[in-house]
Amino acid sequence: MQEKLIVVVCGGGNAAHVMSGLSASRENVEVRVLDVFSDEAERWTKTLGDDSIVLTVNHPDGSHDEVRGKPNFITNDASKAVPGANLIVFAVPAFAHESYFEAIKPYVKPNMIIVGMPGQPGFEFQCFSILKDIAPKCCVIVFEGLPWAARITEFGRAITVLSTKDFLNCVVIKGESKIEGDPLKPIQYLLGPHPVATKLHNFLEPTLSTKSIMHPPIMYGAWKDWDGNPLSEKPLFYQGLTEEAAELMSGMSDELLATAKAISLKKPEINLDGVIHLFDWLSKIYANEASDKSNLLQLLRTNSAFNGLLHPMKEVEPGKFMPDFTFRYLTEDVPFGVVVLKGISELAGVDTPITDKVLAWSQKMIGKEYIVGNSLCGKDVATSRAPQRYGYKSLDDFDPLL
Repeated sequence: MQEKLIVVVCGGGNAAHVMSGLSASRENVEVRVLDVFSDEAERWTKTLGDDSIVLTVNHPDGSHDEVRGKPNFITNDASKAVPGANLIVFAVPAFAHESYFEAIKPYVKPNMIIVGMPGQPGFEFQCFSILKDIAPKCCVIVFEGLPWAARITEFGRAITVLSTKDFLNCVVIKGESKIEGDPLKPIQYLLGPHPVATKLHNFLEPTLSTKSIMHPPIMYGAWKDWDGNPLSEKPLFYQGLTEEAAELMSGMSDELLATAKAISLKKPEINLDGVIHLFDWLSKIYANEASDKSNLLQLLRTNSAFNGLLHPMKEVEPGKFMPDFTFRYLTEDVPFGVVVLKGISELAGVDTPITDKVLAWSQKMIGKEYIVGNSLCGKDVATSRAPQRYGYKSLDDFDPLL
């Protein structure tokens, strides 16, 4: 990059560690970390001291590289982090996005690039609702997932990048911004050669192809008939997948395809060619990892990428385990995934009996009310990212985001 790039990385977890270290390793980049969680910014600053963040980047052939980068500063004060920035990268889970939007709101200026990495369903609705009049004057880029799988090995100092995706789909909402050139160029510079940022037509394509529909039906299939007694071992998550759960997952994906078809009929100008069935996406992504791709059930059961992954459990006494329904598989994938999809389907006039079945059970497990019967009118819609929460009443209301 010829001109200096000022990047704000929001967060303090795995993704924020990688994005901070990686960005700081690039030439002519100023990195400011904004971490608003408790005293984490102060703790990170003290832990790192004058040292750099060390990234150990693993490669498929078994080799690894070491990348070092030191952020310019780490703060919990958005008034110090945001002014003058070119990019603001949300490298935090969906449940934390609202607090960061509120924190940066007074300091966001036109032509800033706001990046959701990952955005997850409803990021666009939340962004435009909270940032209001300034949002259309910014460029909003939303990635459908994380670029890497990574784990912190020492908070604030070291992280291991276990794997890096080859490509990563994203949506660019340029709006009224006057950014010269390709707004993806600075993001790609920070990420490096991989993953390759691949631009989709609009935000509905990745939203209606979301992987947020995977965890809730698996949890449903495993625990809907649970008798409440503790187990002596933690069950396998994907390799223990039930046939019913796979059918529900596939059915939920079918309902999203029906939603895409209904939207295309009502608004043919919206290109939704990129909306594909979950099975087709998984078959593409895990072409070499799954030994049996004959159907969705076998693809997930025989996928080496999921070997040994267990259900989220709490040890209630030595050697006795109970399911943890507070884990993100429900508490995040439902309000920031399934509920958003239900909302879009409702606006498109598509019935979703399979989604409703899974959602009704899931909301009960986490003590929430999103649907009443088959209608998205529960009291907790107000804490989700469903479009209805933000005043979207028809498909035409999506136009500023397309």
